[in-house]
Amino acid sequence: MSGVYARRLAVVAASAAFAATTGLLTAPTAQAAMPTPVSASTARTYLSELTVAAEGSSTGYSRDKFPHWITQSGTCNTREVVLERDGTNVTQDSSCAAVSGTWYSEYDGATWTAASDLDIDHMVPLAEAWRSGASSWTTAERQAYANDLTRPQLIAVTDNVNQAKGDKDPAQWMPSRTAYQCTYVRAWVHVKHYYDLTVDPAEKSALQSVLNNC
Repeated sequence: MSGVYARRLAVVAASAAFAATTGLLTAPTAQAAMPTPVSASTARTYLSELTVAAEGSSTGYSRDKFPHWITQSGTCNTREVVLERDGTNVTQDSSCAAVSGTWYSEYDGATWTAASDLDIDHMVPLAEAWRSGASSWTTAERQAYANDLTRPQLIAVTDNVNQAKGDKDPAQWMPSRTAYQCTYVRAWVHVKHYYDLTVDPAEKSALQSVLNNC
């Protein structure tokens, strides 16, 4: 891991650790959407800068090595912050659980009124990150990655759609809603570039194909 990247992740990890232990950080302002990914032109540049390598092994991988969901503010954890952010007219109880609201799933175009119908998807899945470089990170760095509210890494989507995606990359799975595919690959490249993760040849080809039409 490069020195610059290590320092960058250390800051993110320290902030996440502080939030987890004190609960004093202010929750992000509701914006009804995940953070906007870089533009298609920037994503194409970022993609050209990513290291292309065969995907690594899943040996040793466990979701427990990416601790989530951590406390973000008061009683609200990362999942609850994303549900409030991505929904419309969301009401939360004293425990920060979403008890009412409306959510539009960008992946498939479905609308939901029960938070239980939604998963919080990691744009670049945890197992994919592990095979692309995160296996060498510290637990604190993986925790920061798994709870990143600043990059376009977390989004509320239909639960069974998220489960169908699993840990697949864009060469293996894309949102069925074609109008979102450009945003999806821009976000994917944004996250991989920020965290200095590798791409395999088929993954890069799929990303380039979509970005060329954005």
